[in-house]
Amino acid sequence: MWIELLLITIILLAGSFVQGVSGFGFGLIAMSFMPLIFTVKDSTLLVVSLALVVCMSIAWQLRRHIVWRSLLVILSAAFVGRFGGFLVLSAYGELDIMRDILGLFLLLVTAYLFFGSKYAQMLPRDTMWIPLVFGFLGGFVGGIYAVGGPFFVVVMMLLFADSKYRYSANLQVTFFVTNLTTVLLHAFNGDFSAEFPFYFLAGLLTVLIGTRLGVLCFKKLSQDNMRRIAGITVALAAINLIFFQ
Repeated sequence: MWIELLLITIILLAGSFVQGVSGFGFGLIAMSFMPLIFTVKDSTLLVVSLALVVCMSIAWQLRRHIVWRSLLVILSAAFVGRFGGFLVLSAYGELDIMRDILGLFLLLVTAYLFFGSKYAQMLPRDTMWIPLVFGFLGGFVGGIYAVGGPFFVVVMMLLFADSKYRYSANLQVTFFVTNLTTVLLHAFNGDFSAEFPFYFLAGLLTVLIGTRLGVLCFKKLSQDNMRRIAGITVALAAINLIFFQ
């Protein structure tokens, strides 16, 4: 039990710190390792619930930079995607094959972190289909695996390329609204286990500390270097999920 709690604490601290520095990454880091301890379904519900705290903590610290009117399209599309993700996770979240699918997706995310982010910045900014499509995909994938962040990041980098503070603040609001949708849907469906409150409370202080440290380092650390570290970590976890579980 204590070793398990120690591992969970390390995972959550690393994920929340990375999100505090780069604006995203909590779900990626946490879901790279949590399915080694829990099922995909239980991992997603714990990570999404704690992500609410992570997003709220960072958004509050950057609240002056939130631009609500720019979020209407992506949030609408993400809500539809989250409902679809809820249906898939409820039906198949206990199956072992979900770990393999998660591992493959994490490898794709790794490729994006290393090679695709610079090409994403070349997408046209003044068009509605990008926030619609990427919002839906981020909502859907995030609703299943809590790793929809890269899709939202693409849109926020286009909308707020001139300010890293507005980029991070509005990204956190998007995460908060979509994660809250997932938590409420699964709560009404009775999907949370009896052990959930214990693990949630155990991780609560950890993610608050991690996000605070991350935001403090926000001005000092290179986002490119953080993305590379996150990419290597995610890749190793993905290979472990696919081949050794």
